[in-house]
Amino acid sequence: MHTTRIRGNKNDRAVSESIGFIIIFGIIIAGIGLVTLYGYPMLLQQQSSSDEQIMEKNMIVLQNDLKSLAYKTVPYKETSLKVGGGSLTVYNMSYKQTTFSIYDDSAKILKEDGTFATAALPLEFSPGSLRYESTSAQTGMALENGAVVKRMLAQEGSTMLAEPRWFYDSQTHTAVIYLIGFNATDIMSQSGIGTVKMELDPTKTTSAAYDLPAGDKVYVKYTNQTIDTDYSTAWENYFVTTMKMDGGTAGPDLYRMPTDMTRLVINRYEIIIKSV
Repeated sequence: MHTTRIRGNKNDRAVSESIGFIIIFGIIIAGIGLVTLYGYPMLLQQQSSSDEQIMEKNMIVLQNDLKSLAYKTVPYKETSLKVGGGSLTVYNMSYKQTTFSIYDDSAKILKEDGTFATAALPLEFSPGSLRYESTSAQTGMALENGAVVKRMLAQEGSTMLAEPRWFYDSQTHTAVIYLIGFNATDIMSQSGIGTVKMELDPTKTTSAAYDLPAGDKVYVKYTNQTIDTDYSTAWENYFVTTMKMDGGTAGPDLYRMPTDMTRLVINRYEIIIKSV
């Protein structure tokens, strides 16, 4: 009886296992690469979007605190919040990056120095701001003169998330303008979890009412020095749409209050930022 032996390479089994391992390892590396290429940027984008939405809500909360200080004469407010994906910075009134200018044709509006506002020398108010800048989403938003405004950094255009408390009463022909400025005891910036403490300065709170002659025209102008902090589009939409002002009739970035207005009230407040 003849027995036939089949001889095989003892390394064949090892070769098969090595090929299987290489294939599985390649699939794992490819999966990790796809997650890194497509998934990780999406996660970062979602995180940036989440940080941005949280800061929008925080700004609305801070605006409500500001309303309590200015309109309800509450002396002190503080709010704990989280600042993610960027930093929250206080810019004092002395920074003078943004300016609101007000005057009328008849020079009835009195300035702080005792002179009357005119087209050449209007009443000028630089409110400063409490500003958030996102390093990841490249967006900026600010609590500026009682309004919450937002824009994309290094791009044109802006929007107003929450309006200030200006108003015009067509029945009594009275307009009320609120000017709210920020001053801090030191240079302040926050990233992470912190507490914003604000205090009303009663010595800088003023209210002035002006009876205007019939046909007198009152003008308001918004100016800004740098593109990253320019919220002129947001304020233009507010002046024209909400306040029913005429824009561009008297000059660039100059807005005229309703012509039937006979009384103007300007309320001014200064808020001291104790900490952020």
